[in-house]
Order: sequence, then structure tokens, then C-alpha cells
Amino acid sequence: MNFTPKFEVKSPENAQKGYEPVTNYMARDLITFKPDDEIGTVIAVLNEKQISGAPVLNDRKELVGIISEQDCLKVVIDSVYHNQPVSKHFVKDYMHTDLITISENADVVDVANMFLKHRFRRFPVVKDGKLLGQVSKRDILRAALKIKFTTW
Repeated sequence: MNFTPKFEVKSPENAQKGYEPVTNYMARDLITFKPDDEIGTVIAVLNEKQISGAPVLNDRKELVGIISEQDCLKVVIDSVYHNQPVSKHFVKDYMHTDLITISENADVVDVANMFLKHRFRRFPVVKDGKLLGQVSKRDILRAALKIKFTTW
């Protein structure tokens, strides 16, 4: 007897693999910053919202960087060393610009592999340079609970 399991396909791009697209699990309502924002503002928002970083968008809403707690710590050290207030520093001077992004067509298994390959907490999901959302390790673990495995 031959049995082929039926996969539930959520989008045509992932039809061959049968895994859900990452867009089904990503966070869409994100806190973002602009390159000209002051680091003091970033530190306040990261603390208030209890997040460890956020995307940086230009005026055209294109992803141009990521600013993290680690980046803000560099500012604190620079401020102490140069005896300047944190408010004299800007996001554009400390954000990471060498980004690894996820296509909106990526599936959850591809992204899980990317998390194993790179030591990031989250990846931005983009389409044509525009930020659609971000996906975290926890989002992928939530998706993993729905993956159907075969026993053969």
C-alpha cells in the first residue's frame, strides 16, 4: 500500500516544499527609527518597550539598518570617553548596515536554517527593499508546532 501525505500549502511559492511562508508568523507592527534619530531617544524607547533592537528606515520606508542595544552601549562608552552627552550621537553613526534579510517568499524551514547559520535574534522580512516585518526565533518555533512530519 502506498500512502502520500497531503500537504497544506499556504502560498504558490512554497508549493513544492509544503512549508508555510514566513510571512504567516512574522511581526508586522514594528517600532522603527530613522537615521537622524538621537541615540538617547533610541535608548529610551528600547527600555520602555523592552525590546533589544529595531529596524532603521529612510524617508522612503526602505530598510537601511538595524540599531541594537549593543550599538547603544558603544554610544555610552564613546560618550564617557569623549565627555559628550548621549544626545550628541545619532542612529546613522552606530546602526548596522550590513544586513541579512529574508524574502517574503521564504518558508519557515529556510529561516530556521538561517537562524542556525547566523547568530541573530531576528531577521527583517523585505520586499523590494521595503520592510514588511521581522521574524524571530520564537516565531519559527511557533511555526514548528504546526509542521506535519511523516513517520516513514
